[in-house]
Amino acid sequence: MNKKLEGKVAIVSGSGRGIGREIALKLAADGAALVINDLDDSVADSVMQEITGAGGRATVCCGDVTAADFAARFIDTALTSFGRLDIIVNNAGYTWDNVIQKMTDEQWDAIMAVHVTAPFRILRAASEYFRRAAREEAAQGVDVFRKVVNISSVSGVMGNAGQANYSAAKSAINGLTKALAKEWGRYKVNVNSVAFGLIKTRLTEATAGADSAGATINIAGNEIKVGVNQQLMQNLETMIPMGRAGTPAEAAGAVYLFCIPESNYISGQIVICGGGRP
Repeated sequence: MNKKLEGKVAIVSGSGRGIGREIALKLAADGAALVINDLDDSVADSVMQEITGAGGRATVCCGDVTAADFAARFIDTALTSFGRLDIIVNNAGYTWDNVIQKMTDEQWDAIMAVHVTAPFRILRAASEYFRRAAREEAAQGVDVFRKVVNISSVSGVMGNAGQANYSAAKSAINGLTKALAKEWGRYKVNVNSVAFGLIKTRLTEATAGADSAGATINIAGNEIKVGVNQQLMQNLETMIPMGRAGTPAEAAGAVYLFCIPESNYISGQIVICGGGRP
């Protein structure tokens, strides 16, 4: 059986760990060549080796997605390494929570930068190639659909207390999705968002046990608390109709649906991957 993404090239930001890693592995398993990105060279290399070890194609483009020169470098890596670009998944991100009276400008700016400005720059950097490729394919009478999947959150759809920055950013990425679906429809580029509910990753599980109550991650020199208290996690799961948090593999499955040919006539949509919870 032919793989649905055979011959396609995908770039996935933040794909060294967690959901991003699962997205990269899912796309690679169905035939796509991958550009892996992470702040940490070692984890990006590990994912690349996992893909190539299974017979797939992959390379890495490490670095901070918020850096001014990153977007062009990310796109160029795909074009230089594989000669084309078909799928963009804007996945990189993290949370830096606080109630609004305690939220600093630094917290606000950092979250907007990684969840809105970075995806905007990546898509802008891809626009010249997308437009040129579409014109050439149209002249040849060839139909080629390209895919953009922006990662959002239920916080961006419904809002969430303590996440004014993250909720605003994830709402903004949904707006960008809808705008580009209208701009890029003529180029046969499908642009959609997947809004995740509660998914078990290192960001939600790190403090689930009493022994890890002080877990943090370091982003640009800032030690940011991560994880969810065990009792709070249990309470959150009881609110999900399916009775549990999702797995990174299930999250990747939702993204995959927007990358395959069956979604060629779906664009400008926001799908919630949340186990039935709106």
